[in-house]
Amino acid sequence: MKVLKFGGSSVGSSETIKQVVDIIRTTRVDGPCSVVLSAMQGTTDSLIEAGRSAERGDDGYIEILSNIGERHVTTIRELFNDGDRFAISDFVETTVKELENLCEGVRLIRELSSKTLDRILSFGEIVASKIVSAKLAADGIENEWKDSRLLIRTDSTHGFATVDFVETNKRIKDHFVASSAGVHIFPGFISSDSAGYTTTLGRGGSDYTAAIIAAAIDADVLEIWTDVSGMMSADPRFVRNVRQISNITYREAMELSHFGAKVIYPPTIQPVMAKGIPILVKNTFEPENHGTLIESESAAKTEMIRGITSIDKITVLSLEGSGMVGIPGFSKRLFDALSRASINVILITQSSSEHSICVAIEDKHANEAKQAVDREFEYEIAVGRIDPLGVENGFSILALVGHNMKEHTGVSGK
Repeated sequence: MKVLKFGGSSVGSSETIKQVVDIIRTTRVDGPCSVVLSAMQGTTDSLIEAGRSAERGDDGYIEILSNIGERHVTTIRELFNDGDRFAISDFVETTVKELENLCEGVRLIRELSSKTLDRILSFGEIVASKIVSAKLAADGIENEWKDSRLLIRTDSTHGFATVDFVETNKRIKDHFVASSAGVHIFPGFISSDSAGYTTTLGRGGSDYTAAIIAAAIDADVLEIWTDVSGMMSADPRFVRNVRQISNITYREAMELSHFGAKVIYPPTIQPVMAKGIPILVKNTFEPENHGTLIESESAAKTEMIRGITSIDKITVLSLEGSGMVGIPGFSKRLFDALSRASINVILITQSSSEHSICVAIEDKHANEAKQAVDREFEYEIAVGRIDPLGVENGFSILALVGHNMKEHTGVSGK
């Protein structure tokens, strides 16, 4: 079985949804398939805006939700005949009303918890996947829609939940054993905790949903359908003469994704890599293009450099002091302090003398990091063992990625 995931740009309008349906129809000829869908492009950002507006006590959320609803209803009107559109239109209108009630509750108490935000954000994927499922049925393609929250079990870390793979894999396998559908439709991004509350898998989590399902059922391939023809050797916005990468290894793809390549969500690779399931990144708008194949061993072994990528808006934190030399525990305390503040470390370096440790984080967390680390080392700073945390922002990280670099000398110098 193939697992296909379509991103927001692929379901962004009635015309693109028709292309998605055509791809599913073609894939279905070769056997059963599963389809994971993102929200319509821009919907998640608008839902966040609505929630934040309500939290401020601003009733502007009403207009935002109205615009979201109207966009979906217009898409439905363009996709369906009069007789086919009633049920799905009614579902969208009911769901928008539920969203308005949620946001009104947020406005009254002036608090938007991560738990409530996850519930609000679930709208995008649920409605987009329902629309595609209904369109397939209207075109005579039998399919079964299943709420991913009933299959993917996580902890209660709302906004970026951790998957319980033992329970999740069991639920997914049980679902496929019980179902005889030729096409399975799932909303991406959303999941639930042990109490049944909606959780989410992080921005880009629809890719992750597809990978979780693919690994659980030992799929033949995971296809990620997006608006570009696979991974590129560099960012075409900044580099001329970039080329499409036809083949790449899992580890190279993870490195490129971690350091800024946005074609694939980094956690996606791990579940399928463990099972040896290849990932094929394809372009919804150029389905005949080969795309990029990600697998254990790349067919193209002659290339030394696979790609160049970068992350902007980086802050460098420097913890320095003669009192650190030869004293164990400073690194642990630094990372513990950052972890408690929910700050992700992107890059780490330490001097051989142990006199300093430098880490890179996102610019937006700089002030929180400064406060957290200085608080952790308050005593050592007061007695002069170490200096207050140094903070320098406005940097970028440039990453050169290629498995074969280890076989060649002079790469860094060049």
